[in-house]
Amino acid sequence: MQYTRIELPNCPMTAYIPDRALDFIPPRCAIVICPGGGYAYRSAREAEPIALVFAGMGYCCFVVDYRVAPAVHPAPVQDVAQAVAWVRAHAEEYHIHPDKIAVMGFSAGGHAAGSLGVYWHDEALMAEAGLTTGQARPNAMVLCYPVITGGEFAHRGSFVNLTGSEELALHAEYSLETKVTAQTPPTFLWHTFEDGAVPVENTLMMASALRRADVVTEVHIFPKGGHGLALCNPLTSTDPGQNLPECAQWTQMVARFLETVM
Repeated sequence: MQYTRIELPNCPMTAYIPDRALDFIPPRCAIVICPGGGYAYRSAREAEPIALVFAGMGYCCFVVDYRVAPAVHPAPVQDVAQAVAWVRAHAEEYHIHPDKIAVMGFSAGGHAAGSLGVYWHDEALMAEAGLTTGQARPNAMVLCYPVITGGEFAHRGSFVNLTGSEELALHAEYSLETKVTAQTPPTFLWHTFEDGAVPVENTLMMASALRRADVVTEVHIFPKGGHGLALCNPLTSTDPGQNLPECAQWTQMVARFLETVM
């Protein structure tokens, strides 16, 4: 396993690259990972442990230290866009297929990843980051108990940090379910019914929007478990209640989904 620290214009990221001894295999898929943290910080539990699991499956993984408060929109999504563009530009060097790059996000990191999924074709927004839309385009999204809506079911703290304001109307402007189009990439969503921090309605609303736009989507709602489960096992658990074998299946489910859509 190769570990590399990469300095992007506004944020660094860490690469986790599987052994190159198997170069005879086709170019690998890549996953750009956005940890959660309410746009206040980036959770270590949703960073390296996630990358190591997927690198163990053969994915090239990149954990992005996207900007958080006091930085506000569009800083986080532009950082994720920069990360995707960098991976695409260096695809040959890392034995990556340039059109098999997924973004994965957890909680507020799900909002950052999902924002790229719905905004990647915004030429002005990408140009502000020095990119073209083709450079920033994700080929798939994986959104894990994501922050989606700025409306009734919002995780309010995330939107306060993202916007620098407590104005509810401003929060609603960044509701991802209202931005989905046919250009949104294939999406995998998972959540728990009992999530008391980011209500499951966030995932349900996003799934409904994706369905209306006819975007290929897979959705899993697990009955048990709170927020921030990460791998749902002792590698990332902070208490025994986060060890949920049923939910821990999500990593294998994601791998099957990505194999299908990328």
